Amino acid sequence: MFNNSFFEDLSSRLSAIIPLGEEVRDDLRTKIEQLLKSSFANLDLLSREEFDAQRQALGRAEKRIEELEQTLTELGRKFEQLEGQSTSE
Repeated sequence: MFNNSFFEDLSSRLSAIIPLGEEVRDDLRTKIEQLLKSSFANLDLLSREEFDAQRQALGRAEKRIEELEQTLTELGRKFEQLEGQSTSE
């Protein structure tokens, strides 16, 4: 989902805000990083790659739907023509 550098960077920025001793800051940074990872995991977010793959799949599906709609329209016209020919005979 997200790479570890994102969480490490965010947690180090948050812990840098608090002026504590280096040891306490490292512990706080680790706890913040763990909390962020678990919180983001619970959100069930997609990575950029997963999002792009889903977007491409949706694009293919939309294109196929348009093709099927055109086919249905053509078949409807042909049916009407055949129906018109059979009633005129």
